[in-house]
Amino acid sequence: MILGVALTDGVTQSAGNLVDETVRLTRQAAELGLRSAWLGQRMDFDSVALAGIAGREVPGIAVGTSAVPIFARHPILVSSQAQRAGRGAPRIAALVPGLVTTDLDTAREAAAAATAFYDQVPSYQRMTELAGASRTSELVTFGDEQAVATVVQDYFDAGATEVIFTETNLLGEEARLRTWRLLGELARG
Repeated sequence: MILGVALTDGVTQSAGNLVDETVRLTRQAAELGLRSAWLGQRMDFDSVALAGIAGREVPGIAVGTSAVPIFARHPILVSSQAQRAGRGAPRIAALVPGLVTTDLDTAREAAAAATAFYDQVPSYQRMTELAGASRTSELVTFGDEQAVATVVQDYFDAGATEVIFTETNLLGEEARLRTWRLLGELARG
């Protein structure tokens, strides 16, 4: 079972030194048994470069990025940064917003605030509708360890080869660590 986490903006924004904080969080994810750590692209750092540093500093964990702007990158640069050779079986990664908590009311409020932007984007509106929800926040997974573990297994049963949890910082450090610990335990089997 391959499980990973997104080092979301909210987790890394509070850092005095973004590089050191990203390496710290990547190391923590690896120590908890997670198999991958993912970075989104922002305007204040290059996620490909940051992923490269985190990968160098924390061997044994896969580090990846979400979509990155390539219009300003020469194909040779992109190729050298990716350093990929050959193709194996496709990875089917499911990014799942969620966390472990028993404070469901607060989690619902935090999820609504964090995902409200997506309710205005037509492609997300359609995805939300296809999932049978009326708001994006309804797609955020939360509950106790058993409830979240069940959702994780549902994604693997549906064909995902990797499940990456995002928005694990919605309720702060304690809930994030609780979520990462569960995911690490599940990944270790």
